[in-house]
Amino acid sequence: MTVAYLGLGANLGDARQTLKDAVVCLAQQHTITVLAKSSLYRTAPIDAGGDDYLNLVVKLDTSMPVRHLLALCHKIEHHFGRERPFRNAPRTLDLDILLYGEHAIDEPDLIVPHPRMTERAFVLVPLVEIEPALIIPQRGRADAFLPGVAGQRIEKMKSPCQCLASNASNAANASDAAGTLGMADNGDDAPKGGCR
Repeated sequence: MTVAYLGLGANLGDARQTLKDAVVCLAQQHTITVLAKSSLYRTAPIDAGGDDYLNLVVKLDTSMPVRHLLALCHKIEHHFGRERPFRNAPRTLDLDILLYGEHAIDEPDLIVPHPRMTERAFVLVPLVEIEPALIIPQRGRADAFLPGVAGQRIEKMKSPCQCLASNASNAANASDAAGTLGMADNGDDAPKGGCR
């Protein structure tokens, strides 16, 4: 098994739902266990136009070889309507392999660690959120690069469930409320349209 980190982003359509569904698609693979998921962040496009992006990072444990993981990322992107009309075009979904264990890969269509990950707040901030002491192979601690991206606009999104949590705390029967919230969360996890 290999620990890998993926960066997910979207700025077309219902980006929040797409990212949530993409994480579910990853978790449905029998060769992947999702170990952690960062908060959702709103970020300004970098070297591109279009609307703000929503971004997050997931930590995986996988038995998939890196090439199979890359193929899966492309398949999930395609499932959610990803098109590539030009470099840095707006997108319905983008999945990038940031890290794959301690491996260093430099091939025409795959570079790991991701070549620009230390230059992007939308990667570093959620990455450090889920793994504060992470070491990027051949580069050092991820948090050491945060000052270099401090000028990039990034905003942590509030959970859409804040109102439910607030109502639950006021409920007369806290255990019933917690059970209701758990059922609501579970029922909302199935991706719209399925993912194969």
